[in-house]
Amino acid sequence: MTTVLIDYQSGNLHSAEKAFQRMARETGGGTVVVTSDPEAVARATRIVLPGDGAFPACMKGLAGYAGMLEALEDAVIRRGVPFLGICVGMQLLATWGREYQDTRGLGWIGGEVVRIAPEDPALKVPHMGWNDLVIDRSHPVLDGIATGDHAYFVHSYQFRVADPAERLAHVDYGGEVTAIVARDNVVGLQFHPEKSQAPGLRMIANFLTWAP
Repeated sequence: MTTVLIDYQSGNLHSAEKAFQRMARETGGGTVVVTSDPEAVARATRIVLPGDGAFPACMKGLAGYAGMLEALEDAVIRRGVPFLGICVGMQLLATWGREYQDTRGLGWIGGEVVRIAPEDPALKVPHMGWNDLVIDRSHPVLDGIATGDHAYFVHSYQFRVADPAERLAHVDYGGEVTAIVARDNVVGLQFHPEKSQAPGLRMIANFLTWAP
């Protein structure tokens, strides 16, 4: 079994790589590699798409690797390989990103990525730091995770899903802000699980042993 973390020059992957390697050792989850090679993505048992920065730049960066979008589409959509998007990697699952300019996303989970607009003007954007998860729906990747568990966020935009059934969790930040989305073999986390201590590591372990 091989879990691939896609490196498309969108942030430092060191901490994510270490967290996934640690949990792979603890769960017998196989090998974890970081790669920019679409052929490695095509062969992967599980795929992780991290991301930091702006939606248009991340989408352009991902598409800039020849064959990457095709490899992802074939693996995730056609063959059902388990997929995890993190931060902007989760936002890229949307139909549209509205950051700076309208940009098409992967379109795997319907909805749009829009700027966070807290009802309380004292709340700053970006939404940065620890926040309590509110679990909306159960899912194998959330096994052992409960409402009130903390996760670490750094973002100015949020995923507004078209189908409420595809939102697994949210947080309160002057209104509900999407934290986790999922559909079929695809899961997205707005927060950074590798920086979210025990709950984050538990979700990584759950993903590495998930059989959708």
